[in-house]
Amino acid sequence: MITVRLSAAVGRLLAALALALTAQGALAGPAIQHWIAETGARVYFVPVDTLPMLDVRIDFDAGSARDPRGLEGLASMARGLLDAGTDGLDEQAIAEARADTGAQFDGGTSEDRAWFSVRTLSSAAERDAALSLAARLIARPSYPQDVLAREKARSIASLRESLTRPATLADRAFTRAVYGDHPYGALHEVNSIEAIDRDALLDFHRRHYTARNAAVTIVGDASREEAERIAVQLTRDLPAGEPLPPLPEPAMPQARHERIAHPSSQAHILAGLPGMSRNDPDYFALLVGNHILGGSGLVSRLNSEVRDARGFAYSVYSYFAPQAVAGPFQIGLQTRGGQAEDALRVVREVLDAFIADGPTEAELEAAKANLINGFGLRLDSSAKILGWVSVVGFYGLPLDWLDRYPGQVAAVTAEAVRDAFARRIKPEHMVVVVAGGDGDAVRP
Repeated sequence: MITVRLSAAVGRLLAALALALTAQGALAGPAIQHWIAETGARVYFVPVDTLPMLDVRIDFDAGSARDPRGLEGLASMARGLLDAGTDGLDEQAIAEARADTGAQFDGGTSEDRAWFSVRTLSSAAERDAALSLAARLIARPSYPQDVLAREKARSIASLRESLTRPATLADRAFTRAVYGDHPYGALHEVNSIEAIDRDALLDFHRRHYTARNAAVTIVGDASREEAERIAVQLTRDLPAGEPLPPLPEPAMPQARHERIAHPSSQAHILAGLPGMSRNDPDYFALLVGNHILGGSGLVSRLNSEVRDARGFAYSVYSYFAPQAVAGPFQIGLQTRGGQAEDALRVVREVLDAFIADGPTEAELEAAKANLINGFGLRLDSSAKILGWVSVVGFYGLPLDWLDRYPGQVAAVTAEAVRDAFARRIKPEHMVVVVAGGDGDAVRP
């Protein structure tokens, strides 16, 4: 017995020492240079000269949370049609011009932001051609009527098809139940897409695609002087504009259990509530805790109890989606319709126990080591650095946020995790949605 206790104590000591050394020696975050361009745009620059490549991204506070009521889907359409036409170039000419540059163009929208990115060779001719085209598309989209009609029809067809699937029904019901009338709860519908016209697109672009509403991220083979010119090049033709008012904090919902009928054999289960923001003081405690609860795949508590011990689901997960204000905390799984309530009961038991008791020291040490050791993989390419630096810039995080990430994770204690979950994940606010499973003919 003495030998066992001594071995366990030594093991814990060695694990703690390894964690401390890992945190100290983990890959440091990139040194981010920051300034305000003469156009008013915020600029974030990381020079990387290992390859003759340049990654550039421009983010706008123009995500779906800014959709006007009754025009849900407008933000996504405004971003998606940036390359559908501009002064002097139609859709085909733009496609040919993009191919001629040899660069990669990408972009998208989320609840908080819309973005446009370019990956190009850093040599002056190729770089300038790609960025000149990007600046033109960002600043002067024409939103041609024929392309708009085509894309509206495509979006409506896609929405109608998705509404036949239980996964979509669960996700939309969960979003509505968690966020209600908050902008994060707004969902595009057939009627809202049909209501989008060219004037609405042009007005949305004019108000949201402005220089002072832009965060420009530049990573790669460029000097500071070149980066300064690139930021101005991308934003000089935009209206100056003004920063938009911040989004309101979401209200906490009342607990509810919603059942959606669907003839699928699998029931799709979602449970959660508003979670945390990017600037949340509990960010790292919730991050580490969730890794233990359901964010670490096959070794998580939820997976061990729901999948391994009882075979209720092939996989089960939990996550926090940090946003400008509290994004969702969500637990999700699929299971046979006949055992959906039993599976949900186990999920609740695991969550309640975790909230009440927090993690064990062994779970905590393993989670922190995993997060810290995996940190370097988040920053092992210019594209990944671009993505993370754009998060720092858009959300106004400290410039050394990535640099301090390993130390912040290492500093999390079991008590901090228990306290954060007890304060933030309350049963009286937990929303549960179960969609489908009515086609499961087997009943326990």
